[in-house]
Amino acid sequence: MPIITNLDVMLAKRKMSSKELADRIGITVANLSILKSGKAKAIRFSTLEAICRELDCKPADILDYIPCEDNSPN
Repeated sequence: MPIITNLDVMLAKRKMSSKELADRIGITVANLSILKSGKAKAIRFSTLEAICRELDCKPADILDYIPCEDNSPN
């Protein structure tokens, strides 16, 4: 998948646990884990906004785009 998450990096920079972030933004640790692992197919803007608010970051700090080498759509 060409979109990757850097959520672990931001959590480490903010010295915050996944459980603490999940509690603060109102999602389960399991759902946050899915986001962190890159297995999520989508993310709600409200969830992205809450993550950015709690981590004091921008979406580009936690999401990155890596082009596919074969240029085929996924």
